[in-house]
Amino acid sequence: MFKTIEWRNGRVFILDQRRLPLEVSYIECTDYGMVAACIRDMNIRGAPAIGIAAAMGIALGAGGIKAGSFDEFMRGLRPVFDALLKTRPTAVNIKWAVERIERFLNERRGEPVDSLPGLLADEAQKILNEDIEVNRAIGKWGARFIKDGMNILTHCNAGALATGGIGTATAPMLAAKEEGKRIHVFSDETRPFLQGARLTSWELMQEGIPVTLITDSSAGALMQRGEIDLVIVGTDRTVRNGDVANKIGTYSVAVLAKENGIPFYVAAPLSSIDFTIPDGGMIPIEERTAEEVTTITGGLSTPGCNDKVWGSICVAPEGVGVRNIAFDVTPAKYVTAIITELGAFRPRDLKRLMDKDVNLDELRL
Repeated sequence: MFKTIEWRNGRVFILDQRRLPLEVSYIECTDYGMVAACIRDMNIRGAPAIGIAAAMGIALGAGGIKAGSFDEFMRGLRPVFDALLKTRPTAVNIKWAVERIERFLNERRGEPVDSLPGLLADEAQKILNEDIEVNRAIGKWGARFIKDGMNILTHCNAGALATGGIGTATAPMLAAKEEGKRIHVFSDETRPFLQGARLTSWELMQEGIPVTLITDSSAGALMQRGEIDLVIVGTDRTVRNGDVANKIGTYSVAVLAKENGIPFYVAAPLSSIDFTIPDGGMIPIEERTAEEVTTITGGLSTPGCNDKVWGSICVAPEGVGVRNIAFDVTPAKYVTAIITELGAFRPRDLKRLMDKDVNLDELRL
């Protein structure tokens, strides 16, 4: 029903998620710096989506390089890579996209240099198309855990807005609906940027899935009352031992789910799994601005800009100290299963996906 990101006529069009759900508008990016700014400022967010944006940003940057040789072209791309890698440190997908593009280019050293920007645009579109297919597969595997009549809790936004389309955590919900299962979703508001309130609730309503918005602090009470049957969240970076980095508050939800005997699932495309990091203690955790916490709109508007969509309303005393930690790490022991495009696996078995001779049928739940 909407496109999160699109390559069209040599430009990148990004759905401005800072203005949802009050306004649907797109940002037209004509250079990689604009794409980097959209990622940094969260006009586009969600690990898979910013990986796609990074690939498209590289293609934009490549179009402005004048080079007589492959090596000169690659040197011209280095500032583009660096600018994109600096935008959002926790999500691994930007790093994944940059490394994929570098491999892609190195395999085409013999191609005419002036053909490379067009080839990069095609590869970025391929990454977007692949992401949609990956999400469909996650939906198929994840829907097996959803029974008719279940109440599902999700935290933050891991829907179509966070991906190339369909979503990761929402994919099993959509697949279950297509199978005729009746489901209901509780969406945490997800302070301070309100991705659950603004984005997940909006998306699920668009899809005709019953959704109830709750405050972040209500999740435990609903679990205690027996009103939640399972939890599905996304991930910005999952590591080799199965530890999961996701939006701040995810760890709390996972601990509460464990205490109340509720399954806790993580939808993680392989592009969001960092097999180079052994455990969650090594994941870089982003901290963001105080304004996201001290204003009721979570920093969606710029102070003094008289934004027609969001007004900046202060809810804290001026000058108060703020820690705005954007992500937390959920230890693998709290995760029931990690749902990938290859199937659902126990966290301890995740590292075995690296084995060339692994038998996936033996590992799948």
